[in-house]
Amino acid sequence: MHPFRKAVEDGDMDAVAALLADDVVFTSPVAFKPYPGKAMTAAVLRAVSRVFEDFRYVREIANPDGRDHALVFTATVAGKQLQGCDFLHFDADGRIDEFTVMVRPLSAAHALAEAMGAQFERITQEAATTE
Repeated sequence: MHPFRKAVEDGDMDAVAALLADDVVFTSPVAFKPYPGKAMTAAVLRAVSRVFEDFRYVREIANPDGRDHALVFTATVAGKQLQGCDFLHFDADGRIDEFTVMVRPLSAAHALAEAMGAQFERITQEAATTE
């Protein structure tokens, strides 16, 4: 099991943040622009942990060189079940420098967008305090 997966499954958001590169870029399934930087990405991931219910990884796929991982997950948001995938790329130091999330179906993506929108002020405040 990859350390990122373990940290997420343990609910250890400090360990998750420690695995992020300072220049990580987070690409959300519900936002138009990517979010740059460790502070913002960590804040977004903390918010996701608050809005996802019944989250669990169901599959882990790794490139033989260890620099790319895909972690397939299921969760519920506002009563909508979703399937998703975290696509992670690791830099030469083993830190996540690209983090892309995709989810389906569309109704669940809409529920996720709404739930995360409600978290956005807190996300920006958390990111500002950790920079």
